[in-house]
Amino acid sequence: SADQPMNPSLTDTLCTQCGLCCDGTLFADVELGRAEAVRLEVMGLEIEDTDGGLLSLPCAALQGRRCGIYAHRPKCCRTFECQLLQDAKLGAVTAERAAEQITEALGRIQRVRDLLARLDERQVRLPLKERCAAALAADAGATPEVSRKHAELEAAVRALDRLIETTFLGRGKGSGGEGTGS
Repeated sequence: SADQPMNPSLTDTLCTQCGLCCDGTLFADVELGRAEAVRLEVMGLEIEDTDGGLLSLPCAALQGRRCGIYAHRPKCCRTFECQLLQDAKLGAVTAERAAEQITEALGRIQRVRDLLARLDERQVRLPLKERCAAALAADAGATPEVSRKHAELEAAVRALDRLIETTFLGRGKGSGGEGTGS
């Protein structure tokens, strides 16, 4: 529309390439207020009944890397900014480097998903960490082949966790919070 800036915002540029806050990689669920929970239920999303409500992730409204209910998304989703987006907005990391880090994270996630498939774990409606925990708990050490696959998955999960924790969640970056998570 006419009131939109000519250059897309960092949110438009980076978040639409990413979606890790919606796909079960960063979080297992989103806390909702009662009115939000009712509204999302009316829109066809399954909400776990708690004081307000919980929207389990991966979000059923996620279409590719974009929110299918963007104009109606919960307040928690509207206000969340991962560490990478914050760093890009502050100029601590360039948009190009941020995009590279998103690509790296997506590659590591795909590696984990490929390893899960090799272990025949296909519960795609669960958050990624839960899927990994279930796969590693099942038939642990049953055969040398399964043990090898478990070791590969554990290594891939550790590598992904390090990237997620520092780059997207801002943990382990030091007391000042500086750094680019590279």
